Amino acid sequence: MSTCLVTGGAGFLGSHLCDELLSRGHRVICVDNLETGSLQNIAHIRDPARFAHLNVDIIEPYFVEEPVDFVYHLASPASPIDYLRLPLHTLKVGSYGTHHTLGLAKAKRARFLLASTSEVYGDPQVHPQPESYWGHVNPIGPRGVYDEAKRYAEALVMAYHRQQGVDTSIIRIFNTYGPRMRPHDGRAIPTFLRQALANRPITVFGDGSQTRSFCFVSDLIAGMIALAESGHHEPVNIGNPDEFTLLQLAEEVCRAIGSDSEIVFEALPVDDPKQRRPDITLAKDLLGWVPEVPLRDGLRRTIDAAGVQSLIG
Repeated sequence: MSTCLVTGGAGFLGSHLCDELLSRGHRVICVDNLETGSLQNIAHIRDPARFAHLNVDIIEPYFVEEPVDFVYHLASPASPIDYLRLPLHTLKVGSYGTHHTLGLAKAKRARFLLASTSEVYGDPQVHPQPESYWGHVNPIGPRGVYDEAKRYAEALVMAYHRQQGVDTSIIRIFNTYGPRMRPHDGRAIPTFLRQALANRPITVFGDGSQTRSFCFVSDLIAGMIALAESGHHEPVNIGNPDEFTLLQLAEEVCRAIGSDSEIVFEALPVDDPKQRRPDITLAKDLLGWVPEVPLRDGLRRTIDAAGVQSLIG
């Protein structure tokens, strides 16, 4: 039985990762100061022998007594609402938090995985985005606090690997959705679901022609664990390559719910990427990983698992 430390373990992705690691027989230490995570996401876990929650802020040095085999570093404000509200904290989590967590992994001789993001590609000039693409990011725009925090974290991870010999890996996560997303976190799927379930107009930014690729959370977690358990050190894209415009997504949400909500258009946010689609060739070849849940099924699973009232918020 391995011991896995998960920073951000009470968040949307982190809590699903904790569940899956426990289901595979591992022990899990969840590190989360609940700035954007929630105890509700881990309240169902009642196994004190194999699960512990540490309420610490990782921008300060921290340590755990027991041996650790894997460190999954997911902690960070990730939705636009959160990182625009917490710009300095977002930068500190990407820098100090990553440094402290890498130091813990080094001390424990643990395999380390950084949860990076497709946002490191910015508004891409290459489509779909392969791991070899260096990106087109605006470092001083409002989104730069998140984009650059993750880009710096990637550089820090590779420096620890090359100079300190830490066994590291980097996952670049593309848009992911599923149960436990907060209804008001500002991202497209929970926003559209909340609006359609309440029979309110669905707000699409711009003309809705910008594209995204949506990966169901169980697929993402499977890819994340597969990468952590591989020996690979370079970044790997994990996401669903099926590409939808935001207008198509709004229409798919309406069909999934049976809603006749009107679709309305609002101004496009600054630096909002126009295209987003992962090239997952490396994930296929290296990990044998491909996503299995199509968007329509994933939306239905999200609605059924969360319930209408929790999605309305």
